[in-house]
Amino acid sequence: MSARNDASFAGDSHVGMVRPGNEDAYLLAPPLYAVADGLGGHQAGEIASSLAIDTLLDTAPRQADAKALGRSVRQANAAVIDAAASGRGRSGMGTTLTAAMVDGTRIAVAHVGDSRAYLLHLGALEQLTQDHSMVADLVRQGRLSAEEARNHPNRSVITRALGSDPDTLADTFEVEAASGDRLLLATDGLTGLVLDEEIERILAAAPTPAAAVDRLIDAALDAGGHDNVTVVVADIGKVKPTRAARSAGGPRWGLRLLWLIALLAVIAAAAWSADSYARSQAYVVDENGVVVVYEGVPGEFAGISLNWRSEVTTIPVSALDPITATRLNGGIRVDGIAAARELVRQYRDQASAETTTAPAP
Repeated sequence: MSARNDASFAGDSHVGMVRPGNEDAYLLAPPLYAVADGLGGHQAGEIASSLAIDTLLDTAPRQADAKALGRSVRQANAAVIDAAASGRGRSGMGTTLTAAMVDGTRIAVAHVGDSRAYLLHLGALEQLTQDHSMVADLVRQGRLSAEEARNHPNRSVITRALGSDPDTLADTFEVEAASGDRLLLATDGLTGLVLDEEIERILAAAPTPAAAVDRLIDAALDAGGHDNVTVVVADIGKVKPTRAARSAGGPRWGLRLLWLIALLAVIAAAAWSADSYARSQAYVVDENGVVVVYEGVPGEFAGISLNWRSEVTTIPVSALDPITATRLNGGIRVDGIAAARELVRQYRDQASAETTTAPAP
């Protein structure tokens, strides 16, 4: 298993033993780390998780600030919703997102869904995040035990995810760790199959974050590997900023395709806007010595003409005053066809008056 890492942090993702594809994604961009578990199936979850991770990286604060990190998660939520609405994904797609920024021994966390953040603090494992899920709510209410929750038929039903509600907010908070502690971010492919006691043992015994990542994923696979499993581990007090490493379950061409589709959508929107604007405009011009009316605007957009001939009048340009005749040579633009027709009426009156007052030979 090849975890992306240096001596102080590591991360990896595995499709598991059952699922046909990997809808998880993760981010290693010290001091920023994140995991995301896509929802929706048929590659929609893969799109949602990858988009959330990319948006988080693009918008995250430079320093560990929980509220600012929460705003980045909110932007990731908007990006997932917009992608589904514009056809870059599928209706109903979503993703969890658990992100952490480390500043020395201070950790800022922003979290939505049932992926988790843990801290191995002075040798003891602490769960930092609370699951946004139906069974977790029942456990907090005292209606289910933790053991019952692990086997509950609705254990995968989450109550909060990115992509479902534009007003979704992340849980945000900051914790103080100690030098030598270990931060763990993981999707439920790990935490749903491996007990916290075993996670604690592996984290404490592994000599490096990379070894911890490998052993945790192996433990999930040995327990059945019923889901995609993604794990990120960082040693506190030892991390230096480095180049970002992003990974998603699916091939990277998927993201490139998304950007291509987005570019085409932008071009299409620009063309539609240009066409709509052109249809609200008009101009009159000297064409073969007479006044001609066009809807639209002179010229082209991306090789497409944005004007349509509306009327060829019988008004000779030579019958108009020299200033108007000169302006008509380049075209006189007005706001709409009604204004153009009003100009034509004025030109017709002017031409008629010119003819009437012309001296007899």
